[in-house]
Amino acid sequence: MMSTRALGLGSALRKAAFAPNAVRSQIMMRNIIGKRFIQIQSVTPASGTEILNAQRLKRPSSPHFTIYQPQLTWVASIANRITGAGLSVLLYGFSIAYLIAPGTFDSAHVVEVVAGLPESVKYAGKTILAAPFAFHSINGLRHLGWDLTKFLSIKSVYGTGYAVLAASAVSTAVLVFMK
Repeated sequence: MMSTRALGLGSALRKAAFAPNAVRSQIMMRNIIGKRFIQIQSVTPASGTEILNAQRLKRPSSPHFTIYQPQLTWVASIANRITGAGLSVLLYGFSIAYLIAPGTFDSAHVVEVVAGLPESVKYAGKTILAAPFAFHSINGLRHLGWDLTKFLSIKSVYGTGYAVLAASAVSTAVLVFMK
């Protein structure tokens, strides 16, 4: 009896043991004979795909982020992922290009090419490189704070989000206007 209590089966066993024979036989018959019969037929893979596609068309689509009001938290999360992916693609792309053609992509040659560009192109290029780097780096510090269980209230999450945006803007400007 102790083991049935530990498993939570005590009351269920008592109900089954003290139930009238008619009730017990109904339960047994219900378990033996299924309530409904399923008709099974063989289908070709092509017609199976057609049936599956027809069922998919009838499914409701889940709400997309376009129906929600943009929030700083998810915009920053998406931006963090995009900037991380972009910086990774740039790093790996330059590294592979250097491995393929080291004479073209060595530091001296890159500095020479950049020196010959107009000032507006230099500043645009520096901004395109500095903004994702600054945002991703500073937002990474914000995430490290979260990993340390700091700044997790709604108020501080938004506060640190705005601080990341401000610090990213200042860092981008400093990086762009450095000589």
